[in-house]
Amino acid sequence: MTTPRRAWMMLALGVAAQAAGTLVVSAPALLIPHLVAQGMPLASAGLFAAAPTIGLVLTLIAWGAVTDRVGERVVIAGGLALTTATVVGAWLSAGNPVLLGVAFLAAGMTSASTNAASGRVVVGWFPKERRGLAMGIRQMSQPLGVTLAAVTVPQLAEGSGIRAALVLPFVLCAVLTVLCAVGIVDPPRPARTARARTTPATAAAAPVNPYRSSGFLWRVHAVSVLLVVPQFTLSTYGLVWLVGLGWSTPAAGLLVGASQFVGAVGRILVGAWSDRAGSRVGPLRVVAVSAAAVMGVMALVDVSHWAAAAVFLLVATSVTVADNGLAYTSVAEAAGPSWSGRALGTQNTGQFLAASAVGPGIGALVGTLGFAASFGLVAVLPLLALPLVPRTDRSHD
Repeated sequence: MTTPRRAWMMLALGVAAQAAGTLVVSAPALLIPHLVAQGMPLASAGLFAAAPTIGLVLTLIAWGAVTDRVGERVVIAGGLALTTATVVGAWLSAGNPVLLGVAFLAAGMTSASTNAASGRVVVGWFPKERRGLAMGIRQMSQPLGVTLAAVTVPQLAEGSGIRAALVLPFVLCAVLTVLCAVGIVDPPRPARTARARTTPATAAAAPVNPYRSSGFLWRVHAVSVLLVVPQFTLSTYGLVWLVGLGWSTPAAGLLVGASQFVGAVGRILVGAWSDRAGSRVGPLRVVAVSAAAVMGVMALVDVSHWAAAAVFLLVATSVTVADNGLAYTSVAEAAGPSWSGRALGTQNTGQFLAASAVGPGIGALVGTLGFAASFGLVAVLPLLALPLVPRTDRSHD
């Protein structure tokens, strides 16, 4: 089946929109060295870094419900406009860590709109046999956003202060607000039955709540919660780990950015693999085993101080981000078009709840046990996820 040209345009806008939002919410984690150098304890800096993910958790399901009701274009463009405003608030609050944290909390709340709606645009416009590849490309948005943040935020903050690091997020969010408002077209969706005219016959034909019909979605959500911890451990503390090994902050930032870019390419390859295999959960199982392995290797690298730390971080980052597109596509297909907004919002909520705990939690763990033991403990979580991965896929197609 030929994919319409419009579908690729929607994918491009969706990727760009979420990458811009990710750039904003990734900035606090990359400000940790700057904040610690100014006297902030590492655990407190980790809490500051978690502010955007806490904001995401608070609003993801609500944004998903709004998307189910009003469509993707309004949610993405409107959410980006609000995110632009929060970046302005962060710029104005740069001299006050508390107010700056509140601004980033608000940025997380508003940027959740692109998380909830951009994936639904992709699922709505692409046929099932191309959906894994398309969602893999869409899932590039997060590592691309982190890459942009990693190669700009630490250097600008160290050289010119926090406000200089916020210029690019403001420009990108403002420009993409306009582009998405003009360019995004909501995908076709099933006609809604008027509530006032609901009869026993139409009620029987109404979409079934997928959370009540089986435990599939709950299991995928649980798997994703466990697998997101290694991912955010590396994206939040990879920079700090490298600096502790003797790297300069700019060089470490460039390596973290490169690792995120490699991870973005990996998501595309894994998505294409799932299309070819005709399964999302089979590759997801392989990724879980691989994530446990690479985190164990990272623990060994820290203990041994191997010279090839950069190579291992690149590999580990690529592997630990590979599950997102698989799980996201699986959730959207199992939920169906009438429930996908809420299901994807729930999926992201669980992930960001875990991610919001990574900043202060892993920060405190590293401060107590060191990186090697912390990486080793994180490696256990993908193994716990393995038996929860469903044996077969579910889809409304």
